[in-house]
Amino acid sequence: MRKPVVAANWKMNGSLELCEHFSCELVRPEASDVWIFPTALHLRSLVDSFRESDIAIGAQNVWCEPEGAFTGEISARMVKNLGGQLALVGHSERRAMFGDSDTVVARKFKSIADAGLMPVLCVGETLEERESDSAFEAVQRQLNAVEEAWDCPDYSHKVIAYEPVWAIGTGKAATAEIAQEMQGLIRDHVDRRDSGEREELRILYGGSVKASNAAELIVQNDIDGFLVGGASLDVDEFNEICEAVKS
Repeated sequence: MRKPVVAANWKMNGSLELCEHFSCELVRPEASDVWIFPTALHLRSLVDSFRESDIAIGAQNVWCEPEGAFTGEISARMVKNLGGQLALVGHSERRAMFGDSDTVVARKFKSIADAGLMPVLCVGETLEERESDSAFEAVQRQLNAVEEAWDCPDYSHKVIAYEPVWAIGTGKAATAEIAQEMQGLIRDHVDRRDSGEREELRILYGGSVKASNAAELIVQNDIDGFLVGGASLDVDEFNEICEAVKS
């Protein structure tokens, strides 16, 4: 039985006040893992606030190298030293706005795993790719790039987050059927590697997840939780999403 996950990606939002509000009002998980990805500036604050809990804190992005002359970047090793436990890699905004190629994403993924953090690999297709019936080819290309750069491809203790790019921040979520179909295809992709990890791998859905659609999505066979964007800035709504997952 895969333990569900509800993850909050705050993106370039947040404040010390929001960190304090979450630490006071977030309902501690009972039957699911809860992860929060704040900005790098607020990572230590949340690590300290939730140190005695089961809630894990992660970074939204890291650079490929452990240290060096990379102005403005942070490394997975730094996140680990601050007490972080996870890091996102390959988020669609990083790919589209900051030019993170499949090759760069693969290098970042490896740096996260090498630092002893759990990588959460984001994959997804654009609207153009969806409408041209090449959605899975796009997602498979992103998965293949990471696997080819990986010394020992092993999805245990890793997580994949499927994010249809056309549904992120648009208010237009993929239907439960669309999400389930893609996440099933991702699980089949992992299964074809004959690694025995098909049933253990947790695959999250991200893309305008709200309290209003969480219950419909979470009952799908291959949706193991959510990577929540805008709705995760409202602790009350985030608690409702966690409740939907628990139920």
